[in-house]
Amino acid sequence: QIRWTPLLVLGYLFYLLLGAMVFQLLEKQAETHSRDQFQLEKLKFLQNYTCLDRQALEQFVQVLMEAWEKGVSPEGNSTNPSNWDFSNSFFFAGTVVTTIGYGNRSPSTVAGQVFCVFYALFGVPLNLAFLNQLGKGLNAHLMMLERWVQKPGRAQVVQTLAVAVFLTTGTLLFLVFPPLVFSYVEGWSYGEGFYFTFITLSTIGFGDYVVGTNPNKHYIPLYRSLTAIWIVFGLAWLALVFNVGADLMEKFLQLKWHKPD
Repeated sequence: QIRWTPLLVLGYLFYLLLGAMVFQLLEKQAETHSRDQFQLEKLKFLQNYTCLDRQALEQFVQVLMEAWEKGVSPEGNSTNPSNWDFSNSFFFAGTVVTTIGYGNRSPSTVAGQVFCVFYALFGVPLNLAFLNQLGKGLNAHLMMLERWVQKPGRAQVVQTLAVAVFLTTGTLLFLVFPPLVFSYVEGWSYGEGFYFTFITLSTIGFGDYVVGTNPNKHYIPLYRSLTAIWIVFGLAWLALVFNVGADLMEKFLQLKWHKPD
């Protein structure tokens, strides 16, 4: 185990370097185009409204950025739904304890920030314990399937098929069907809904796509609360899949390294 650890470290660093190069190749040119387009739009705005100067426009842009960082949508008016009603607060509490942290909303008061620290301090271990129990429950069902198919007279292909059915069911419930709902409610494409689903359940949580944040849409009160519940169970299932993948990778590395011996 100690001997193949340096190989794993090198592989891990290579994977990070590969990701960095690919992301740079895919995103840098698009970012440059967006930056140039934004600067062009500001110039057009100044040309159409000559009563403004560049400094005044930059100050207004700064106001918009500060509002966005505080979770206030620049669109609409003061009649927009509150970001801190019970449904949104419940959803935010779920993103804290699950460590998703979208970043589109955060406490702005000192009291809220202090409470968030202590809430996460106790909530994250509680969430891990809860997900661990859910994972054990899912794993128990998986083991029941394995024991059932391992009885005499059942072929290896049946065992593989039973495990595949178990994983396929979870994939449909947590990765395939939810994007359809999000696409319908949020107006996203299916690809955007699937992207949000995976980024959320993997706790990456970029915050570029978040449900229930469009001020031009009217959501049912329980929409974000139900989404938070779906996230919790989806986290347990995907964590089990990741654990199985990590175990298989470790066994593969050990097998490949010790094979010559």
